[in-house]
Amino acid sequence: MKVLIVLTSHSELGNTGKKTGFWIEEFAAPYYILRDTGAVVALASPKGGQPPIDPASAEPANQTEATLRFDKDVPLQELLAHTHKLSELSADDYDAVFYPGGHGPLWDLTTDEDSINLIQSFWVSKKPVVAVCHAPSVLLNVKDENGNPLVHGKKVTGFTNTEEAAVQLTDIVPFLLEDELKSKGGIYSKAADWASYVVTDGLLITGQNPASSAEAAKQLLALLKK
Repeated sequence: MKVLIVLTSHSELGNTGKKTGFWIEEFAAPYYILRDTGAVVALASPKGGQPPIDPASAEPANQTEATLRFDKDVPLQELLAHTHKLSELSADDYDAVFYPGGHGPLWDLTTDEDSINLIQSFWVSKKPVVAVCHAPSVLLNVKDENGNPLVHGKKVTGFTNTEEAAVQLTDIVPFLLEDELKSKGGIYSKAADWASYVVTDGLLITGQNPASSAEAAKQLLALLKK
């Protein structure tokens, strides 16, 4: 069982002068759930090398068991510093792909042609595609086997408009993910803000927010074991 985790390479939070990147919990929790179950996990990003970490995800209030484990995990941090370049990878070599969020993907992975083509390859090959929090944005420009938007007619979730408002970034992000998933024909649903909420529709798994990342990984494992 081989799973590819794809992380953002984007570090600038719009024009705020602040930094963004991937959210540690959304990477660490799925990574450990998958690896501890025996999966081989590979890491990639558009630029390769060290993907940027959203500094807010390292703040004390956002620490979890998985992030604390990550902080002490020197081998994983070394692996993370040397992610594969996305353009050099093939879906043929993996059984599933997992996209953690953080705000970074809104700016790069949403329109990254290598990412779009990779997801389409996983989909056509009938392999699971997982994205949590802001990462369902990576699906917006992906087409299914019939040339329609991948999310069209599928049950999906992702970071809500009210969660974006709560972190005061509504006017900073390039688009609101909830609105965009709906505009592409996604059958969008959500739970209460910050609650764990995961939607599985066939081979597509989406999670609403950081709290949903562990459950998304568990649902992926359930699919892979079928």
